[in-house]
Amino acid sequence: MRFLLITFCALAIISCSEDNDTSEDILQEENTSDIVTTSNYLEYLNIDFNNLDTYTPINLPDHFGEVVNATNTPVNNMITNDGATLGRVLFYDENLSVNNSVSCASCHSQEHGFDDPNRFSIGFDGEITDAHAMRLLNAQYYLGENFFWDRRAETLEVQTTQPIENSIEMGFDSDHGGFTAVIEKLTELPYYPELFSIVYGDATITEDRIQRALAQFIRAMISSNSKFDEGYAQVYNPNAPENNIGQDFPNFTNEENIGKSLFINPPQQGGVGCAACHQPPTFSLNQNSRSNGLDAGETTIFKSPSLKSAALSNHFMHDGRFASLSEVINHYDTGIQAGPALDNRLRVPNSNNPLQLNLSDTEKEALEAFIVTLSDVEIETDNRFSDPFIN
Repeated sequence: MRFLLITFCALAIISCSEDNDTSEDILQEENTSDIVTTSNYLEYLNIDFNNLDTYTPINLPDHFGEVVNATNTPVNNMITNDGATLGRVLFYDENLSVNNSVSCASCHSQEHGFDDPNRFSIGFDGEITDAHAMRLLNAQYYLGENFFWDRRAETLEVQTTQPIENSIEMGFDSDHGGFTAVIEKLTELPYYPELFSIVYGDATITEDRIQRALAQFIRAMISSNSKFDEGYAQVYNPNAPENNIGQDFPNFTNEENIGKSLFINPPQQGGVGCAACHQPPTFSLNQNSRSNGLDAGETTIFKSPSLKSAALSNHFMHDGRFASLSEVINHYDTGIQAGPALDNRLRVPNSNNPLQLNLSDTEKEALEAFIVTLSDVEIETDNRFSDPFIN
């Protein structure tokens, strides 16, 4: 279906990136007047492309500081309102599975910080996955190499469509036609040719375009409204040492402030150094982090998600082996195992032996109380990230 695009603010023609010679152009600026002259998609979606929610970079709190510009967003896939909206539709569409039974949102629940409340996810035909679904909040602030727990995807864009082609998750593997079958299926649906025309200027559906839209939607999942953020905003001073993050937060309980100090400060300053890997204010993983010694002799260098809204999760680690934050804290206290992939910050200095923190029960409880303050209650119910389909 063809559309008349009445006016544009600008159309940025972006060259292909070095690692993706087939990358497609995408609208980089938002339209400022009505752009849609037909609206058949309104029969299926609670979305109006003439009056879109805002996904483009918002006014983040001052304490995000330089983090605002330190993201993994490629220059040829900046977040746009229409692109992220298309990503939202794709994220919630069960048609992206072979038998129309699961979507991305089936394993990444908004009310659980875009995590799966189950240890392992249920695939399109009832089979169980072999890894726990990763939380998605603040994904754009991870600056390290590659994505997924085992870092097998080169970029967030590439990561987005691998579950669709997975033989257990969404089922479009080679036996079910691969991504060619996905494109054929979406082309036959009444709303996607319209949506792709709005976002990309024509109705052509490709894997690259799907990846770009999904990645925009995921990168727009920025958590900046937790109790931690409220407290940091009250003491933040860009001219103070460490921007005053070490100051007691006025909105915190004494226990939460003790937990914050333990989390932020390195061991030589009376803390446990969690922030060295899980960096405030986004709590995304430091790009030089290695593995955390879950198993003896571990050789895989695992990636972890941001800790924002971690308290909304029911399971933790790549295999979901821990069922509570207290179990996670106990692991770092006395459960770290030695191995080639272990992060040096989790070793005894000048030794290959794993670190033993030997925390008191009071300290463990304080750490957990602090992690709970990272929960973002607003994003759990934010309509911009909710199911857009008319049921």
